[in-house]
Amino acid sequence: MRVETNTKLAERNRKLANYLFLSTLFVLIAGFFFVNASTFDPSGEIDTGILFLQALVLPTAFIMTLISIRMTNLWARPPRPEKVLPEALKSLSKKSVLYNYYHLPIRHLLICPQGVFVIVTRWHDGRFEVKNDQWKTLANPISRFLSTLRLDGIGNPTEEAVRLAQAAVKLLEPHAPGVEVKPIIVFVNPRARLTIENSSIPVVYADTKNKPNLKDLMRDLYLKKSGDARSKSALPLTDEQIASFEKATLPASS
Repeated sequence: MRVETNTKLAERNRKLANYLFLSTLFVLIAGFFFVNASTFDPSGEIDTGILFLQALVLPTAFIMTLISIRMTNLWARPPRPEKVLPEALKSLSKKSVLYNYYHLPIRHLLICPQGVFVIVTRWHDGRFEVKNDQWKTLANPISRFLSTLRLDGIGNPTEEAVRLAQAAVKLLEPHAPGVEVKPIIVFVNPRARLTIENSSIPVVYADTKNKPNLKDLMRDLYLKKSGDARSKSALPLTDEQIASFEKATLPASS
């Protein structure tokens, strides 16, 4: 399988996440001195500018913290999807291609003999339940409250997967009219625990030690394909369509 990863974007955003974290610490430390300015001033008088900074520093630090957490979860938190997914998909045909971070908001797009897939990943390591496409976090109230406060809840991966699959169809339409794109939800953290009931979209682990997993899903889809061996190994897009798609969406050096 060929893997095309936008490493420049991934590395830049990882650095940005680290810089935001350090900047947030600086703002919090500075905020301590601004908020307690009267303690350090023997006269007890506070300049108007200091009062303004006192009112500004805490909201600024809070917003920076949220952005930092968000960026860290998406771009720096291990295990990294761009590392895990190729390992889980290594048994695919050599003709297959996985695109990482080139077609945002679609983070992972897979073209292989089994079809065209949008892969929606989750880094979370808690316990989750999906029943009739409705997601629930199985955690105590304090954990759920903290997750809501940090804005790092699991959300609804099913709705996101459907939306991104539709976006992928529009993206591919000029190059492969009528192509079908199917979504898959993949949990990259092996410590996640899932309860799955009546999900319209496959929900799997990346780790082959857990069931269901991405490797087994792709194998089952391959076995279900009808026709002879040649049709099973053929991609849903022609070489010309893939070349046209990559020319339009990937850098010339890729």
